[in-house]
Amino acid sequence: MADSNDEQPVGIPEEAHAEGMADSNATQSQSEQSQSENPSNADQENASQDGSQVVNAHAEANAAVQNDELTDAQLDDSLAPHHYDASDLKVLEGLEAVRVRPGMYIGSTGPRGLHHLVYEIVDNSVDEALAGYATHIEVTILPDNGITVVDDGRGIPVDEVPGEHKSGVEVVMTKLHAGGKFGGGGYAVSGGLHGVGISVVNALSTRMHIEVRRQGYHWTQDYVNQKPVAPLAKGEPMAEGESTGTSVSFWADPAIFETTEFDFETLRSRFQQMAFLNKGLRISLTDLRQIDQAGDEVAGDGDNVTEELHESVSYQYVNGIRDYVDFLVKSKHATPVENDIIDFEAEDLTVGISAEIAMQWTNAYSESVHTFANTITTTEGGTHEEGFRAALTGLVNRYAREKNILKDKDENLSGDDVREGLVAVVSVKLTNPQFEGQTKTKLGNSEAKTFVQRVMTEKLSDWFDSHPAEAKSIVLKGMEASRARIAAKKARESTRRKSIFESAGMPDKLKDCQSNDPSECELFIVEGDSAGGSAIQGRNPITQAILPLRGKILNTERASLDRMMKSDTIESLITAIGGGYGENFDVNKVRYHKIIIMADADVDGAHIATLNLTLFFRYMRPMIYAGYVYVAMPPLYRIKWTKGPHDFVYTDAERDRVLAEGKAAGRQLPKGEGIQRYKGLGEMTYQELWETTMDPDHRILKQVHIEDAAQADETFSMLMGDDVEPRRLFIQRNAHDARFIDA
Repeated sequence: MADSNDEQPVGIPEEAHAEGMADSNATQSQSEQSQSENPSNADQENASQDGSQVVNAHAEANAAVQNDELTDAQLDDSLAPHHYDASDLKVLEGLEAVRVRPGMYIGSTGPRGLHHLVYEIVDNSVDEALAGYATHIEVTILPDNGITVVDDGRGIPVDEVPGEHKSGVEVVMTKLHAGGKFGGGGYAVSGGLHGVGISVVNALSTRMHIEVRRQGYHWTQDYVNQKPVAPLAKGEPMAEGESTGTSVSFWADPAIFETTEFDFETLRSRFQQMAFLNKGLRISLTDLRQIDQAGDEVAGDGDNVTEELHESVSYQYVNGIRDYVDFLVKSKHATPVENDIIDFEAEDLTVGISAEIAMQWTNAYSESVHTFANTITTTEGGTHEEGFRAALTGLVNRYAREKNILKDKDENLSGDDVREGLVAVVSVKLTNPQFEGQTKTKLGNSEAKTFVQRVMTEKLSDWFDSHPAEAKSIVLKGMEASRARIAAKKARESTRRKSIFESAGMPDKLKDCQSNDPSECELFIVEGDSAGGSAIQGRNPITQAILPLRGKILNTERASLDRMMKSDTIESLITAIGGGYGENFDVNKVRYHKIIIMADADVDGAHIATLNLTLFFRYMRPMIYAGYVYVAMPPLYRIKWTKGPHDFVYTDAERDRVLAEGKAAGRQLPKGEGIQRYKGLGEMTYQELWETTMDPDHRILKQVHIEDAAQADETFSMLMGDDVEPRRLFIQRNAHDARFIDA
């Protein structure tokens, strides 16, 4: 589990969410609103000045818009109710809108949004590869945290765009929704649907440098604060044999982003996945910021000693997603049921769609099916995944009946049965993709389902017929999963003592909330009975439910379904949440829209939180995609000042800062017991637990996201699986990052 000032819970590469900040802002707004509704005498006496103040506010807001400095307060308050006509309407032109609301374009201004800038540039180069022109993309992290992306594609057009009186380079750098992806014939298939990539990067950077190799010359242009320094310049002729292409360098704006330091591992993982999904494309990443002392992979061939000492990787996969499945299986350290990886591809030019599918069954209990559309991760699935699942389940059942492996008396295998232990990658490419939502996480094209279903039925039927022994092993594994599922169902039903009329069949330990509105209800999963007792005393009973757990729950990464369902603790969790589990999980039936894991701020607490996250990831994943899962952040210390209120701090660094600020302000600590280190939630009184960890106005919550399901899958397998060696290597590799371990 990550430290409290980190942004990612262990196992899930995702950005955090500190809800307490938003809640306190909301409280402040409500306070300000109440003051405005109940003006003081002084306010009433000065009412005559309101008109001039409103005019000044309008003038300041308009000036801010012109300078790209419009603040949230001006956006919210400048259009006062005293005055509202056409003069109040402001059209944000060019790149102004991006700087005013960057989150609308890149998701956030944290590390996730920062790295998204790199993906936007690299995606343009990948589009060149998809079009058949680029073969190599080189990404370099510069010593000052700038980024350079070089490709060998066709190069951005340098001639003047009709009607714009500007070069193609300047148009794509300064205009949103400009490029070759909007019906101009530039690209048949593209991942950059919105066409805002490089212009958004320019909008959120302090400077950029563009070099295009095209039409026999090097063309260059520099940008500072989103504006071109000079027109596109024609430079030196290209050397004989030199490839065409584009080089883009940018430096992210520290005034926009929380940090401008790029993480090598985040980029490395993303580019490896891109290389898997684009057969034959080579993607290189080099970090020039610091000398690598860990003996990792290095760049160069021995001629440049300095270059060799920098961290560098290069990926190229001639078998594409077949290599991807092989990589995923080895990452899980699972034993394949059949030795060969099943893979096939097909295309339909009349519809404008192609599909690549690769799969292999293993002895693992969980499935790992990853889907992509135009190389974009579709974490929420979509029509292509529906077609894959439907064809797979139907085909395996038909084959099992035809070969008399499944008898007449036997039930059909469910989709969960068939996919147990399956590792699969489904990648489709479409001329006109339709994604649901701005985040492109779910494919909506109806033709994708029909096409994938047809391809699966034809190709996998042929493979089953030509590999009867392996096909029988796959069916038998599904039947074994079916027996475990039926046994689990019986075990669960036999443990239900109460009828549906008694407490709605809820677990005895659950202290439910009074509200029936899931959108306002919260379920705290609390470690230990003592902390559970404090939480029950300190909670808001209208919206907050408490489920105390004794000890650590079963590791669902290693357990079969029937063993999992024999666990009273896991059954209590599933029942309390209300959405079911596995294939039948229904996110619309979840009884709480905040499921909050509340564990001690130590190693054991982190392990308990990770066990819970493993259960949610493997059996209730839609709940994570919906944004319902959170991790509470209890404080590490209480600083008891002799005068004034106590301070609660969450990290050692924050403790040192608060102590220094307090002493500078003349505050003092009592001798001997001024700093209290919390060893667990059970040490807190119910008042302290409410104030620090449960009160929406002051608490800090981390919202759990899944940005890369394949990477999350690999991490859970490594941390929680049977194989010890990968865990040992992970600990050795990351030991230097550990600080102040409270074991």
